[in-house]
Amino acid sequence: MTAPLMPKATAVWLVENTALTFRQISKFCEIHELEIQAIADGDIAFNIVGRNPIHNGLLSWEEIHRCEADPATDLVANVLENNVKERNAKAKKILSPTQRSEKPFAILWILKNCPEIMDSQICKLIGTTKPTINKIRNGEYDTETELKPKNPVTIGLCDEKDLENALAISKIHNQPKKKKTKAKKKMTKTATVKKTAKDKTKKTTAKKAVKATAKKTATVKKTAAKKAPAKKAVAKKTTAKKAVKATAKKAATVKKTAAKKAPAKKAVAKKTTAKKAVKATAKKTATVKKTAAKKAPAKKAVAKKTAAKKAVKDTAKKTATVKKTAAKKAPAKKAVAKKTTAKKAVKATAKKTAK
Repeated sequence: MTAPLMPKATAVWLVENTALTFRQISKFCEIHELEIQAIADGDIAFNIVGRNPIHNGLLSWEEIHRCEADPATDLVANVLENNVKERNAKAKKILSPTQRSEKPFAILWILKNCPEIMDSQICKLIGTTKPTINKIRNGEYDTETELKPKNPVTIGLCDEKDLENALAISKIHNQPKKKKTKAKKKMTKTATVKKTAKDKTKKTTAKKAVKATAKKTATVKKTAAKKAPAKKAVAKKTTAKKAVKATAKKAATVKKTAAKKAPAKKAVAKKTTAKKAVKATAKKTATVKKTAAKKAPAKKAVAKKTAAKKAVKDTAKKTATVKKTAAKKAPAKKAVAKKTTAKKAVKATAKKTAK
């Protein structure tokens, strides 16, 4: 694992806020253990503000507590910050201090082991400039005595694929161009002459074709101008014939339509007469009903008078029969009354005698 960004600031924060050992902090920040002890004593980095690795996503509290419980273990960074060098190989913007200091070592390694690589490709791989490459190549670099060749892949400045691609590009670019022989030059000259001759012949044939087409069009126009009056006369005759035929056709169609419409008109006339007859009968029935409605109250009055006369006659007959029956029954009633009075008298005398 590589050192985090700002290793001294992270070491200050870990010393002040955690119970990790000096060995654990020194291994995580890639700083010597004695230097961590000096930071804890306040001899070094007393002006540096601590950098929180938890806020930066480098560590988590769980990892810190795990290492505090077991001093033999080492801190392991999160997945995103696990290897800063691999991430910086893709986006070569932010590098750790160790990576920055090891750039000249990587340039020297490439110059010794891969001298065919172009300077532009070295600049892309490592992120340096051409003047620094020239200084290292010529031995004019400031710290020339301290330089040691290091593979840029192991340092983390580039990948093997990038290095192979750079080698392939530089080989293609450095290939010597083949010189043309005299025979080839002659062949090319003859080919160019032939091409020019072909082009000229093509141009001449095109011009001839254009002239021929122009002549043909002129002759066609002349013949058309000559034939124009004759064509007009023929066209007039044909139009007259067409007009006659059209009028004949119209007359025939009119006759046919008239013949077809005749039975339809008769049927319509029959329908109208039938409708008129129906209307007349309907009017007659309406008038009959009105007259019947007017005569109905008079008939009812006559019927009432006849019914009253009959009722009077019937009552008269009934009274006469009642009188006759009463006259017949009068003597019988008198006899019965006499009998009843005699019986009462007999009973009264019998009672007296019994007393």
